[in-house]
Amino acid sequence: MPFLEFIAGSVSGAVGLAVGHPIDTVKVRLQAQSVYKGIFHCVAKTYSNEGLRGFFKGMAFPVLTTGITNSVVFGSYSNALDYLSQSERTDRSRGKPASAGHVFTAGCFSGLVQVLICAPIDLVKVRLQGQTTTARYRGPVHCVGVILKEEGVRGLFRGGLALALRDVPCYGLYFLPYEVTRKALTDRGKEPGTFAILMAGGVAGVMTWAFATPMDVVKARLQMSGAGGREYNGVLHCMRVSVREEGARVFFKGLLLNSLRAFPVNAVTFLSYESLMKILCPPAA
Repeated sequence: MPFLEFIAGSVSGAVGLAVGHPIDTVKVRLQAQSVYKGIFHCVAKTYSNEGLRGFFKGMAFPVLTTGITNSVVFGSYSNALDYLSQSERTDRSRGKPASAGHVFTAGCFSGLVQVLICAPIDLVKVRLQGQTTTARYRGPVHCVGVILKEEGVRGLFRGGLALALRDVPCYGLYFLPYEVTRKALTDRGKEPGTFAILMAGGVAGVMTWAFATPMDVVKARLQMSGAGGREYNGVLHCMRVSVREEGARVFFKGLLLNSLRAFPVNAVTFLSYESLMKILCPPAA
């Protein structure tokens, strides 16, 4: 049933986030701040100043809400794919795969829906991760209150255009390599095994972040610009200023971390999702 996709997506998203949050924190700091010389310098400074807890800043909020994010992504994708391909999940698992065009389009649709619903969640996560003390935000609720007071409701969607430019096409790319890799590693007429799902999920995550990282840098900088960071007038202004001051390499800040984080996180996320769907919606005998 359609709503089961949302349930499975919710749980699998929380599992994946718990695996990758510490690396994500380092990535956000490297992208949004220029005080770090590299990954190891950022890790060392974070640990020396804040201890292990510093790597888990902002995690409580997304753990509680990432279920919503992943639920929207997987639920929207699966139901859009059902509609576009005029087939159901069980049909596709029995050797009637959807076309690449349908997979890409359904993925783009899921990215769009995710942006509309989850932009404020992502903003709060980035702001909490980006601060090195608790002087400005005491927690997620306080962070939302400060944003609303200082910037209004529009402030909750700061960086939303960059988020859309990142997520809409990249979620199309996200599901496409997953479906292709999973099919390639599965014998015809058989259900994909654990290895096939893990590898397909990992490959999908790495390929997606390779394309998403440039706009991810812009998004992080725009989101931090209202929290004491450099002020930018929009996506193009942020891109121009960043290139002028740091060169084109700035758009690949965090790429290595994104890739290192993407493989295990997405492997675990897809495996959790597929396993839950087998439990919630077992294939007919």
